[in-house]
This record gives sequence, C-alpha cells and structure tokens, in this order.
Amino acid sequence: MKAAVVSAFDAPPRYGDFPDPAPAGDDEVVVDVLAAGLHPRVRSQASGSHYTSTDELPLVPGVDGVGRGSDGLLRYFVLSDTTLGSMAERTVIDTRRSVVLPDDTDPVAVAAAMNPAMASWVALRQRVRFQAGQSVLVLGAGNAGQIAVQVAKLLGASRIVVAGRLHTGVAGRLRAAGAAETVSLDGELDVAAKRIGEVASDVDVVLDYLWGEPAAAAMAAIITARADRGKPLTWVEIGSVAGPTAAIPSAALRAARLTVIGSGQGSVGGHEYLAELPALAEAITAGRIDVDARAVPLADVEQAWADTGASHRIVLTPRP
Repeated sequence: MKAAVVSAFDAPPRYGDFPDPAPAGDDEVVVDVLAAGLHPRVRSQASGSHYTSTDELPLVPGVDGVGRGSDGLLRYFVLSDTTLGSMAERTVIDTRRSVVLPDDTDPVAVAAAMNPAMASWVALRQRVRFQAGQSVLVLGAGNAGQIAVQVAKLLGASRIVVAGRLHTGVAGRLRAAGAAETVSLDGELDVAAKRIGEVASDVDVVLDYLWGEPAAAAMAAIITARADRGKPLTWVEIGSVAGPTAAIPSAALRAARLTVIGSGQGSVGGHEYLAELPALAEAITAGRIDVDARAVPLADVEQAWADTGASHRIVLTPRP
C-alpha cells in the first residue's frame, strides 16, 4: 500500500510503499483511511522528538484519523503508540479506541478538529474541576488555541481572554468564537505581559499552549495584578511552542493560590481520553466546534510537511 514513510528523523516523510497492515487482536480491524490530521503532535512523532518516541524506523506518522472498515461503519479512531500511523491508505485500529460517526459526517472536518479540540476539552473536563461561569485565559492563538476558545465557551466559560501572535484576521476570528479580549504577543514581551496582567488578572484557569518565556512573563504579570491572591488559579500546561522550559519565579508560587499542572498523554490516562471521544465527536459533527481545514492528497505529503506556517489545519487524504 501507499503511505507517508519516515525513514530518518531529520527528514520529512516521503510518499512510498509500506507493508499492508494486518490485525493482531480480537478488537483490531483494518480500515481504509479517509482523512488524517497533520497535527503538531504528528510532526514531533515524525521527528522523534516527542516524549513518547521509541526511535523505531521506518514508521508511518499519524496519531488519529477517520476511516471505514469492512463493516461499512465510519469511525474516528485514536491509535496507540505504533509505527503504523494513520497517514496511509490503510491502518489497523482498535475498535475500543474509536467512535462510530454518522454516515454523512465530513471526514476532513472531524480529522482536523478532534485532536486540537481534545487538548482543551480534556484539560477542562479531566484535569481541572472546571465549572460553568468560570473565566479562562488561552495562552497561544494558533489553531489549537482558537479551538480552545470554542471549547471553553461550549463548556460554559463566562469570559475568555486570548494572548498570542495575532496574524491578519486572527483577532476577529477569536472574538467571533467568543473571546472577550485579545492581547498581541508581537513586540516587547514585557509590554505584552503587562497587558495580560491588566485584562486577565482575575481568571480562574489558564490553558497554556506556549510555555517558555511567554508563560513565565504572563504568570508573573497576572499574579502581580491579581486583586484577590487567595482566589485559586489553575495553570494548565498543554503545549510548549515557545520553549520546553519556563523560568517561573519562586515568588509566583508563594504569593498566590497557584496550581501548575500538565495535561497530555500520561497525565491523562487512555481510558479518560476515550471516555471523552463520543461527546466531543458529537459536538464537532453537530457544528458546535469548527476548524479551518484544508485537505491535501497523501501523495503531496512532502509539500504539506513544509507548510509549517499554515493558519489552517492540514488534513491528508489517502484516497481521491
């Protein structure tokens, strides 16, 4: 079969031949892949830099997707750590790690939205005791951050602030999605951090996709400006686009009722992720969570891989 094949961690996948998959367990089936999202998680998988990497090569990247099995059912599936990912004409899925979709579902929309939406959805439903009426700061205005605004609003957030790099049209899209305030991180970081402190000093939860220097600066600014430092603030580290480490001032941890936690594979168990799939898939298929997606043929995987600045979510489609 044809697939995107990673033969070296320092080179992009190439379109080529890969052995046909075969199920090994009672709950495994082979599906024809209809759509597979090119998520940041997939890029780190293909570069061997993700913390779950096993350094096995060759591999087919892809952590999830939409496919159809011989039973005719359309499924969104999440793969376990495997060298046979979803960026192939066919892959093996465990039906227990999948959810059946309505037959008229747009596979590209679901493949584009489920992974980035899952980050904020799981953070607010599994890692935080989030309650309707609480307020949220989303740190990072990329694709996942924009979806996080929709998720937070859907789950009942009373006020949402977003801080990030606001490229053309992004601020407008964020406000249309439900953000009350936006803060640009372009320019001097200390100026942006002060602004974050001014508009987000009283938030209950921070969904942080950046980490690094922006997180440290924003954390210090929020705590400095916080009127009631006894009010709980939960900082959820989800991504590290701005850097893998953040120099958090020790005073920030002592001067306020601050809790810093992570949300991701490991801190959230597999069964907890799976428990959230049906409700999230239903929200996406019903149109309550939207994503800007662009379908690209699997044969063009090298060009798609080079498009690192895309504001939309790229979805590879193995079949014409």
